[in-house]
Amino acid sequence: MNLSGPRFGARLIVSSPRERNAPWKGSKKSGQRSPDRKPDKGLDDWLWGWHAVAAALGNRKRSAPIRLLATPDRARELESRFGRPKALEVVESAFISQVLPQGAVHQGIALRIPALDSVALEDFEPRRGAVLLMLDQVTDPQNVGAILRSAAAFGAAGVVLQDRHAPKLTGALAKAAVGAVDQIPTAHVVNLSRALETLADQGWRAVGLDGHTDVYLEQALDGGPTVLVLGSEGEGLRRLIAEHCDQLAKIPMPGGFESLNVSAAAAVALYEASRTRP
Repeated sequence: MNLSGPRFGARLIVSSPRERNAPWKGSKKSGQRSPDRKPDKGLDDWLWGWHAVAAALGNRKRSAPIRLLATPDRARELESRFGRPKALEVVESAFISQVLPQGAVHQGIALRIPALDSVALEDFEPRRGAVLLMLDQVTDPQNVGAILRSAAAFGAAGVVLQDRHAPKLTGALAKAAVGAVDQIPTAHVVNLSRALETLADQGWRAVGLDGHTDVYLEQALDGGPTVLVLGSEGEGLRRLIAEHCDQLAKIPMPGGFESLNVSAAAAVALYEASRTRP
């Protein structure tokens, strides 16, 4: 993904031409002031954190920003990378904290932007060595964000999520994903079982992670186009989802510990799948 070069024009918030040309020093005299609009409290379409925001601004599939808040230092970084982004408001860090949910670690930057469109299952090409992840009721934003990050790191073809039982790809999730929200295609489906049937018709083979089977993941992977299906930490795969998998397999744990965090399990499974690629 190309994050270089200006994509959007921008208007910096300043009160005079002299202030517009002055360097940012974190004071009102240098062009920084609190925006006239009130903080957008209660909204769930914000991204925050440098990597998440930079990836979104560099993604040409994204719509134009609705609002972009940055401290003076971050505003300079934005201008250096993207030119002068639209909707940029140079504000104090405390103002950004007021706009975002309590406790959000925003690193001096926040972006309100329309959500990415979901991709269709048919967009995933079932080529040899391709790997998809499907998450069955994995609802914790930190876990889903970490899984997206691992998916990007290991070159996964995409991630399939359920509409009603998956967090939005914004906020804390996008921060945990460190920009991977804009690198990994995601498909949102109503019914995971039907999605597995559709993918099977296209040539994908589903391998569900289940700690109760006797088959190890290494034995279940054949290098073909594979959907790795992971369930929630508490209940694992639901019965109907497991029945739609071609094979159930487990990650070997010689240390004797019973289970891994779902994001850690996804990283291990992706690594194992990468070893079988041609």
